[in-house]
Amino acid sequence: MFTGIVEQMGSVVRLMRRGGGARLEIRAPEAASEVSLGDSIAVNGSCVTVVETNGHAFACDLVPETVARTNLGILQVGEEVNLELPMRASDRFGGHIVQGHVDCVGTVRSRRRAGAQEMLEVNVPFELTRYIALQGSVAIDGVSLTVVGVDKDRFRVALIPHTVAVTTLGQKGQGSSVNVEVDVLSKYVERHMQARQSRPGVLLEDRIDKQAERAGAEAEQPSPPKAKAAVKKASAKPAAPKKRPVRSAVRATSARAASPKPKRPARRLKPATKRRR
Repeated sequence: MFTGIVEQMGSVVRLMRRGGGARLEIRAPEAASEVSLGDSIAVNGSCVTVVETNGHAFACDLVPETVARTNLGILQVGEEVNLELPMRASDRFGGHIVQGHVDCVGTVRSRRRAGAQEMLEVNVPFELTRYIALQGSVAIDGVSLTVVGVDKDRFRVALIPHTVAVTTLGQKGQGSSVNVEVDVLSKYVERHMQARQSRPGVLLEDRIDKQAERAGAEAEQPSPPKAKAAVKKASAKPAAPKKRPVRSAVRATSARAASPKPKRPARRLKPATKRRR
């Protein structure tokens, strides 16, 4: 990992094409004396591996992906490059998190002086500007800079005199190609938010699949005899209740009228008694 604080500049000694890749040799006595075979070093903000060193220069291999995504494949002999060794755990964190994974090759749109500083405007693909925030950080050719303006397809940074003097950005004019790496933290935030939005749907689909699998497994398992009888009894249609014959009111009335009424017994008259005078 790097921080975007350029330690020194080197010069291109040779660039040999090898198929879709290339081998890049850089003269940098100070950096070459510190690196060993297999070490990483950032060249113009692109992390490469040292494959050869002789104490005053080092060489690195560029794979086709590096040639396509960075400006290392178009360097000219004698051209200067920014160099930064990987950060130590005990070092100060002077810039921001720079991985050395270049996102694109931008083009310098304009450069103008504004007082003691210079304003550098760089064109980048539209899909990258969503990762660039006002007052945020961005790496240009491996230099950690603060964003002072951002638009749909470009952004602006301010260069102080020290940055102009000790980095290759002092030599970049309109039309120059520069390596651009956006802040990786913005990518992680975007990825996290996408995962949170898609998680409920995924969980629901998993739940439905599990329920379907469970239902299929239960259907394939044979039921015990008692369970089968219970299921058969439960599934059988209940017998319809017997209907009692309904006698109509007319029929009941006629039957009642036809039946003879029982005769009441005749009343016996008591014999008259004589009244006493």
